[in-house]
Amino acid sequence: MGSSQSAEKLHCNRYLNGQGPPSLVQQANGAVGEIYSVQNGCQPEGQMTWEVFHRGLPAFPNSNTLQVTFTFTDGTQTGKHPHPGQPYTGLQFSTYLPENHDGRRLLKLLDKAFSQKLLFTIATNTDGKDLVTTAIIPLKTQPGRGSGNDVYPDSEDMKNVRKLLKDIGIE
Repeated sequence: MGSSQSAEKLHCNRYLNGQGPPSLVQQANGAVGEIYSVQNGCQPEGQMTWEVFHRGLPAFPNSNTLQVTFTFTDGTQTGKHPHPGQPYTGLQFSTYLPENHDGRRLLKLLDKAFSQKLLFTIATNTDGKDLVTTAIIPLKTQPGRGSGNDVYPDSEDMKNVRKLLKDIGIE
């Protein structure tokens, strides 16, 4: 955390200098501390929508796919953010879940966390610009195979996301 930050606020300066958050598995196994808790209501105003696509994910070929989209427009930071009164850049991205019992259950939990403003916050990127970013729960943003941590979800990822949501009081 930056030296100008207060202990009551989470600001994602850990992304600077190539230092990212621990993996989803490390977070779910408790390998992180209080730094990953987010102040209730810190999330800017936004919208969460979802739709069903009639194709499977690589780990769930026999289920349709739920595409969950989060949209935040550009806005002005509040007192809960790094630079109150300053603008921030919005965000739109999608995450993917199988349309099965576990996927629908996780969708309800994500909706609850989003409604309680617990999934996103404002952070400063490496260019010094403030933008909306995920703060606690890493979400899979690719519907197919690929490299990196953002590829399609599998059963283990979904279990870890449920545990992380439970850790912040979303059950």
